[in-house]
Amino acid sequence: MLNRRPRRSMSQMNVVPYIDVMLVLLVIFMVTTPMFSPGVINLPSVGKAAQIETEPVQVLIDDQGRYSVSDKGSAHPVDSLPALSAQLDSLTGGDRQRPVVISGDKTVAYEKVMEVMRELQQRGYARIGLLVKTES
Repeated sequence: MLNRRPRRSMSQMNVVPYIDVMLVLLVIFMVTTPMFSPGVINLPSVGKAAQIETEPVQVLIDDQGRYSVSDKGSAHPVDSLPALSAQLDSLTGGDRQRPVVISGDKTVAYEKVMEVMRELQQRGYARIGLLVKTES
C-alpha cells in the first residue's frame, strides 16, 4: 500500500458561487429598474383653500424652535407646549371652535409642528390648519 497522509479539513469558505449569484442579481435589477415608472402624487393646490369667516389665532414657531401665539397683531412668546396651550386658551376665551393656524419657519423640524398640532388636538381644538406662503 501506498503511504497515505490523512486529509486535513478545509477551513476556508469558497465565496465564488456567492459572488456569481450577486452579479446575476445585480444584472437583473439593473435591467428591470428602468421598466418601473415612478409614482405620481397629486398635491392639493393652496389657491383652493376654504375661506375663514373669523380671524384665526396664529401659533408661530421660529427657526430656533421657540413658540409664540399671535392674535390680532399682538404676539405673546411662550416657553413650552403647556404654556402655549394656556396662552391660547386665554386668547380664545376657551372657544375650541375658533380657527388656529400653525406657522412654522421652513427650517424648523417637522416634528416641532406635529407636536404643536398634537397638543392642540388633545386640548380639543377642532379647527387647526397650517399657514403656507402662496406663490404669486
